[in-house]
Amino acid sequence: MTRLVIVVRADPVICGHAGEARNLAEAALDRGFTEVRILSWQVDRLQECGLPLKPLDLVLPYRDGVVVERPEPVGDYRVPDGRHLAGLTGRLVELFTDGVPTVAMSLYLSPHATAVADAVRVARDTGLPVDVRTVAEAVGSDVTNVVRQCVAEGRFGAAAHVLSTYLAHDVCLAVSQYTRDLVVAEAEQVDARHGTGFAERCRARVHVSYPAIDTSAYLDLDRAEGDRWLASRGLERGRYVLYLSRLAAAKGVDDLIAAYAASRAAGEVPLVVAGTGPQAAELRAQAAASTASGRIVFLDDVGDEEKPHLMSGCAAYALPSKPRPEFVETFGIALVENMLAGGGPVVTTATGGIPEAVGPHALTVPAGDRAALATALDRAVLMTPERRAAWVDGAREHARRFDRVQVLDGILDLLDRSNKNVLVGC
Repeated sequence: MTRLVIVVRADPVICGHAGEARNLAEAALDRGFTEVRILSWQVDRLQECGLPLKPLDLVLPYRDGVVVERPEPVGDYRVPDGRHLAGLTGRLVELFTDGVPTVAMSLYLSPHATAVADAVRVARDTGLPVDVRTVAEAVGSDVTNVVRQCVAEGRFGAAAHVLSTYLAHDVCLAVSQYTRDLVVAEAEQVDARHGTGFAERCRARVHVSYPAIDTSAYLDLDRAEGDRWLASRGLERGRYVLYLSRLAAAKGVDDLIAAYAASRAAGEVPLVVAGTGPQAAELRAQAAASTASGRIVFLDDVGDEEKPHLMSGCAAYALPSKPRPEFVETFGIALVENMLAGGGPVVTTATGGIPEAVGPHALTVPAGDRAALATALDRAVLMTPERRAAWVDGAREHARRFDRVQVLDGILDLLDRSNKNVLVGC
């Protein structure tokens, strides 16, 4: 018997890594794991945090064999913080000491890697048999939202905690080469100020592992079913520009609305903005005040089942992400999903890890350049059918490389090699 445990902010959180956890879990079943668990946070806690969430009734069920646990918090009101983390860590200790060989993965370091590392330490301290190997996957926000802020504020201890916990895992992953470079660069800043040696260790140990995507969910979609979904929204196939992601400042939706209003495409097709997030009210107000107000549609209730059909039917998919102090796009999972679905050309920016996600199969503009974005929208929407078909085929072929089974196999291979290195060292 073998077990995979993934610690993550799982559904209903609108985050590519919530979907990645589902994909890795289901791929693990296909690869012979006999038990697969996702450990996450209670839904009411996710709601309290203000995270953008999908409607609960529109989240697709996990495949049989995947168990989702949301441990209860530990302690009462006298414990001001850490109650939910304590519950999560405690449950991991129980899983690590029950005799089942386990692979434990943390997606998004803060605080998931902390929970895994602490649980491993406690499990071994019990004296009970422990057979666990650990994987930690860093995304850009682990650095931009935590380590970089700590460096800027001179908070050495907190930065060291993140980096040390990351490196305590058997295998350290980054979701793109951009992310790996970012981790090393910020570790160098810590080292330069405090004389530590984190950067050298990160260079030696951090591997690139692109996010795992269920390609089968986007390939060979039923066209008739897709047309029914589009009709329910008052949309026509190939007759709308789509944005589908979180409504946050770094996603560049404000630039998209302004560029769309200035484009010729606005006279041809509507703009559909699908998602929720902290900027939702501000973006709706911007759209209402624009010259294209009657052509911009907001959707905040798109579920897992509808999503690939919306992507497949669009004339263009736009995600003009731009770097912000708190967030930089480190891959662009939604871009790859649209490419797999056969939707219209991707219009995006060369921000962060996006070039690694899309390769040469996107219309790329400088971040924040609204005039260039308007031109790219026109080019995508007004593309000839023959050119569009060739573009879609090339994009889809490129996107297949991120299939979840292939990604999981790569991670397991790194674990095997890590284990052999430990044995040699002994």
